[in-house]
Amino acid sequence: MGNIVIIPARYASTRFPGKLLANQTGKYLIQHVYEQVSRAPLVDAVLVATDDERIGQACDRFGAPWQMTRSDHLSGTDRIAEVAAGLQAEIIVNVQGDEPEIDPANVDRLIELLQTDPRADTATLAAPFEPGDDVNNPNIVKVVLDRQGHALYFSRWPIPYQRDRDYTAAPDIYRKHIGIYAYRRQVLMRLSRMPPTPLEQAEKLEQLRILENGLVIAVAEVKHDSVGIDTPQQYAEFVRRFKQKATVEGM
Repeated sequence: MGNIVIIPARYASTRFPGKLLANQTGKYLIQHVYEQVSRAPLVDAVLVATDDERIGQACDRFGAPWQMTRSDHLSGTDRIAEVAAGLQAEIIVNVQGDEPEIDPANVDRLIELLQTDPRADTATLAAPFEPGDDVNNPNIVKVVLDRQGHALYFSRWPIPYQRDRDYTAAPDIYRKHIGIYAYRRQVLMRLSRMPPTPLEQAEKLEQLRILENGLVIAVAEVKHDSVGIDTPQQYAEFVRRFKQKATVEGM
């Protein structure tokens, strides 16, 4: 298998415990994610990596392969690395289990980046800021790129800093990072053994570990971000959108 998507799936969640098993749409939240990424033509297999039997049992019900992992991983990257260590694959894509509306084309775009850019060790996505997005929001991670489309830096601070202009008047130069990654398998194995780095610890951004160790992150720009589910309120909004779409398509 050349290209594998691994979905790290923890049961615990501070703001929404057990959210991956929420099923007000008639499907588990993680089932939506699994089905979306399975539609990507370049994906050869999709696997769920979890630390909880309840998620594994749900995967059995809708037919998704899954693997139990250790419960003490500090990040989703470490969780997928544990699974990837036992797989024969060229490219591993990390898709969060709370992204039910992820565009399958974006998954393929990541894979294409690594297939066509020999310098790239990993790949990720970025999107323009949309009306209403707050550049100052530290929860929206910003990324700046070089002319080859490689990441220069990620930050919670508005970057680039516009010395002679009001950054609120020129939001078009900012790009927000979309937290989906593709890794060459051997690079993922290396990353899982690397200790946290100073910039990573300062910004609390794991992707800075990649840059601080001299690796190259290729970035594809897409038009829109997908909406992750962090709270019950966000899930309720997703359920509303899902049912509205189902009604329209059923007409």
